[in-house]
Amino acid sequence: MLTSCITRLIFVLTRKLLPLSIMLVMMNLTACNEKATQQVETKAVDPTLCAFTQGDCIKNVAGVELRISLSPAHAPSEKPLILKLLTSEPIDNLQIRLEGRDMFMGIIPVNLNELNKTHYEGQMIYGSCSSGYMVWRGFIRFNRNGEEHAVIFDFLADNPH
Repeated sequence: MLTSCITRLIFVLTRKLLPLSIMLVMMNLTACNEKATQQVETKAVDPTLCAFTQGDCIKNVAGVELRISLSPAHAPSEKPLILKLLTSEPIDNLQIRLEGRDMFMGIIPVNLNELNKTHYEGQMIYGSCSSGYMVWRGFIRFNRNGEEHAVIFDFLADNPH
């Protein structure tokens, strides 16, 4: 008795759902033609960001030109990076740190080595962000002629451009 009830139920459900199943299969097949194109959302390039893949990022403060470069230039997350800073004038007490611009990702100090009075180099590493779009902000502080100066620079991590 139970087996015949189950068989009858399957037959009734299949008969009623058959037109719906056929319609779904047909709709799916019509969506799979070779001329279909996939649209990929691309974010506009922010002109305020430093684009290390296109060259040094140049900032001017207190009559001093700062040329910042990053290697590798596409700024990969979770990989060691080398930050280089060239200055047009000698400076003292240079400090650089990174923070997330739009979200808190901690404070990352850049340990600098002074190669000479106008050339500095340091290594850093930062974590990845699950959002897929992470902008880091660098804070540069230094002294020149007894006065303290500061400047910021922003860049995109994992930059494909």
